[in-house]
Amino acid sequence: MGNLAKRVQAIAPFHVMAILNKAKMLQASGKDVIHLEVGEPDFVADESVAKSGIDAIQQRKTGYTSATGLPELKRAIALHYQKKYKTDVSPERIIVTPGASGALILLSSLMVDSGDNVLMPDPCYPCNRHFLVQVGAEAKLINTDASNQFAIELENLADYWDERTSGLWLASPANPTGAVLSQAYIEKAYEEVVRFGGHLMVDEIYQGLVYEGEDMTALSISEDIFVINSFSKYFAMTGWRLGWIVVPEWAIDGATKLAQNLFISAPTVSQYAAVQALESSVLDECERRRQRLNERRLYLLEGLARLGLPVVAPAQGAFYVFVDVSGITDNAMSWCLGLLEKYYVALTPGDDFGFYNSHKYVRFAYTCDEARLEEALLRIEAYITQES
Repeated sequence: MGNLAKRVQAIAPFHVMAILNKAKMLQASGKDVIHLEVGEPDFVADESVAKSGIDAIQQRKTGYTSATGLPELKRAIALHYQKKYKTDVSPERIIVTPGASGALILLSSLMVDSGDNVLMPDPCYPCNRHFLVQVGAEAKLINTDASNQFAIELENLADYWDERTSGLWLASPANPTGAVLSQAYIEKAYEEVVRFGGHLMVDEIYQGLVYEGEDMTALSISEDIFVINSFSKYFAMTGWRLGWIVVPEWAIDGATKLAQNLFISAPTVSQYAAVQALESSVLDECERRRQRLNERRLYLLEGLARLGLPVVAPAQGAFYVFVDVSGITDNAMSWCLGLLEKYYVALTPGDDFGFYNSHKYVRFAYTCDEARLEEALLRIEAYITQES
């Protein structure tokens, strides 16, 4: 028997997997489980995108691409930034990766040394801190709460930055809160990070899925900001495993070298499909889906208000609502398990996203239609009544 690397012990499993595994068992036994836990809407890639992938296979376009991505895809991404966000991005700065996760692995290796730390808000997407473990670094989580919309108070950044701090990683729209950072906030964050001599990364994986606030890109602020994005969310291409990172010009050679060694290249068929995903007809469909998600968001917000469950972050984007359940339980994880076991509604406990007051919160994903959302709300109401 071998011994696992010590770094494995520092990586926590997803708490939601306990929920998901239980949900699958219940479904296998014939129960009608409503899934509001997984960050994947009930949409799939547009039919024309799927056809482009099939065409690539039939035309035997399945060999390796350049490590940084298909030139036509990089140009299409750059054109998308120019058309939608009025921001010029050189295609050479775009590195296409196996999902946004691949982009985060690349960034960790590119900008963070062993022994460094990176500042992040608590709560945040858990894998971000786990990627740092792989390079011998760590996340330094900064407590946030509803009073500041779960955003780091930048005027206090000096209290957390130390000699081992490499940078600051933010997300907008954010998982799990759905909050959207303003351009002014990101500008201030960049100013502070530059003052401390570090790097800033903005995770824009949910870009486009904005209902209130500013749908913008941090690339419009400075070419020295690292931005990560993905075809998974707005384009509904989760299983295609394709993302990208935009790096400053001075980081292109280093990022290319890492991409060559870490990935060889991103999935080729997915890249050909993604070129089609950036066509105007597909973008029009993505916009229609965004509008449907907004209708679901408003429906869920109204239902949660009816149940007296406080939404504690401005649900401005992505497809998440962050809810305070401390009025009915002191253990969100146990409450979520009980709800699933008794009423077959799956939610994500706050424990997955950080540590500070995480027992108080639950994330709802409005990834199914209004009829299912209404049924979920009725079941949650019955569970609350039963437990009170």
